[in-house]
Amino acid sequence: MSAARINLTNQFLIAMPGMADDTFAGSVVYLCEHTEKGALGLVINKPIDIKLKNLFEKVELSLDSTELGEQPVFFGGPVQTERGFVLHDKLGDDDSPYSSTLSIPGGLAMTTSKDVLEALSHGAGPKRLLVTLGYSGWGAGQLEDEIGRNGWLNVDAAPEVIFDTPVGERYDRALSLLGIDPRMLSQEAGHA
Repeated sequence: MSAARINLTNQFLIAMPGMADDTFAGSVVYLCEHTEKGALGLVINKPIDIKLKNLFEKVELSLDSTELGEQPVFFGGPVQTERGFVLHDKLGDDDSPYSSTLSIPGGLAMTTSKDVLEALSHGAGPKRLLVTLGYSGWGAGQLEDEIGRNGWLNVDAAPEVIFDTPVGERYDRALSLLGIDPRMLSQEAGHA
C-alpha cells in the first residue's frame, strides 16, 4: 500500500540551517501549487536590487504610487528568472480578472500576465502583493524527498508574514508559526 500523498499547497517551506543548496539557504518559500507532478513556489524573503518602479519602467508602465514603487522585487527562485510572478490577495470570490492567474486554495492568487501590472499602474489591482522574478520548482517526488532528508520544514502559510512582516524578519516569523526559536535549530540533520 502506498503512502498517502501530501499536499503542501498554501504552505511555507522553511529552509533548514545547513541547507546545502546556497540558492535556498535561509529561504522561506510560499508554495503556490503542489501536485503529484511536482511543486511550484516563490521565495518571499530574498529581495533583489530592483524596486517595483524599475520593473514597471522596464515594461513601459507608469506607477503613480510612490509607496508601491519603493517595494522590492524578490528572487522567486532559479527557474525562469527573466519572468515576473505576482503573488497577491484574491480580488473577491469571483475568478481573477487577469488572464493568467492561479487561484490558490486559502485566499491568495499568483498571476504571471502583464495585465495585473497594468491594473496597478492605473491605481487598481490587488491591495497586497509581492512580485518576484523567477520561481522555485520541483519535479514529481523531488520536494517530498528533500523534506524527508530534513532539507525543509513546512507549516501552513500566514499571509501577514508575506505582506506585513519586514523582509529581515520573515524567516524567524515563519519558524515561529511552528513554535520554533531559530536559535534552537541545529546545523546537523538527525534521524530518529
